[in-house]
Amino acid sequence: MRNERGGTMVAERNALHHRPRFEAFLHSSDPSLPSPANAANHQDPNSDINNNNNNDYSTRRSSASANSPVYDASTHGSSAEASPYAMSPWNQATASPYNKSPWITPSPLNPLEENFPVNGLIGSLVREEGHIYSLAVNGDLLYTGSDSKNIRVWKNLKEFTGFKSKSGLIKAIVISGEKIFTGHQDGKIRVWKVSTKNPSNHRRVGSLPTLKDFIRSSMNPKNYVEVRRHRNVVRIRHFDAVSCMSMNEDQGLLYTGSWDKTFKVWRIADSKCLESVAAHDDAVNSVVVGFNSLVFTGSADGTVKVWRREMQGKGTTHVLVQTLLKQENAVTALAMNQEAAVVYCGSSDGLVNYWDWEKHLSHGGVLRGHKLAVLCLSTARNLVFSGSADKNICVWRREEGGAHSCLSVLTGHTGPVKCLTVVEDYGTEDKADQRWVVYSGSLDRSVKVWRVSEDAPNLNQIMALEKDAYSGTSNNKKTTLVTVNKLGKP
Repeated sequence: MRNERGGTMVAERNALHHRPRFEAFLHSSDPSLPSPANAANHQDPNSDINNNNNNDYSTRRSSASANSPVYDASTHGSSAEASPYAMSPWNQATASPYNKSPWITPSPLNPLEENFPVNGLIGSLVREEGHIYSLAVNGDLLYTGSDSKNIRVWKNLKEFTGFKSKSGLIKAIVISGEKIFTGHQDGKIRVWKVSTKNPSNHRRVGSLPTLKDFIRSSMNPKNYVEVRRHRNVVRIRHFDAVSCMSMNEDQGLLYTGSWDKTFKVWRIADSKCLESVAAHDDAVNSVVVGFNSLVFTGSADGTVKVWRREMQGKGTTHVLVQTLLKQENAVTALAMNQEAAVVYCGSSDGLVNYWDWEKHLSHGGVLRGHKLAVLCLSTARNLVFSGSADKNICVWRREEGGAHSCLSVLTGHTGPVKCLTVVEDYGTEDKADQRWVVYSGSLDRSVKVWRVSEDAPNLNQIMALEKDAYSGTSNNKKTTLVTVNKLGKP
């Protein structure tokens, strides 16, 4: 179905696709993910994302010491035993529950059809103009950013409006009230405002830093930093791609991270840069606002750092309080479960590590579900969503005691999943069943919309039920819940 603006919504029922051949994992259309042919010329600081061969998938493992304040991946052995990774549809010799066999027909006797909520695809938003790099939701509007330099706005699975940024692909979008902030490949942060009278009208109202602040700062030699030999830049402006942004609504602060190895703190009220922090030895790929005035940053240098905002005179400063992770693989994504106070970290090795604040940010475990780099993470209550260069989305549930189980693997994208955002599904009639709407943006130029239930059975339970359905035995048979403990083992 194509609307009058040229956008397309392709409706699909639960997106239960057949497994691609293994060779498909080794190729990617992502221009930011180097292939063996162009790796030497690639400038992306996360250039190790796709530099893997077949042997990497059989040998890449991780384990952790729960008592170590800093998890050093280089000092830990392997743990390849049963885990959600082993439950992945890509590792199953038989048909996956999410690649439904054509021999199974819906009936009241099929427990997978009637007794449990099903996680699956609602529809796809397609506009053939660029790879999707960023997503944000504001009420009933979905904003998408791409390398076409356009920001598209969608409503009810149809294109609603759009506006053009004129330069630099859009790597990040955050929304605060009537203001929309976009981070760009060219290092710019642009500010847009939505018309209160006509929500389809968006106008650019400025950029960060403001021209006035930039000129004032550039007149003082003390405000310059050396970034390369014989090249100095003004401290308050990013000089490389703005890769990530995070909002602290309570304090009215915007955090921006960049490939220039810094993160900056902006006051939304007057667009003033309050602080520039030289945070890492390589590109900052993710920044998230946490709990207790903490800010977490992840970098291509393989570290996750924790910063605390402290008062200093009339202003504030951010002080490094802890380094959670130290590894060779680039940190590519961070996400925060604010309610449980758990921070999640995705890496270019395809693993998701997590830390628990209640246990003094000790390392909680490793989630294994992807063959290639984890490119994005998102959380919703007890659920964690990880999108990967392997084109899949893993859905994890945090169980009592802090263990995690893999609920499902959402398949359907034909390119790496670059961004995710999750909102509550208010359309469900069953109030006891918490459901979420998941938006996923991909380098296949599409945004897919999924419905996920928090009460859905995990993959191990589904396979046991499907086995009972095939054999004709009772579905009251006891099933085993496979979870991940602190060492990433069942």
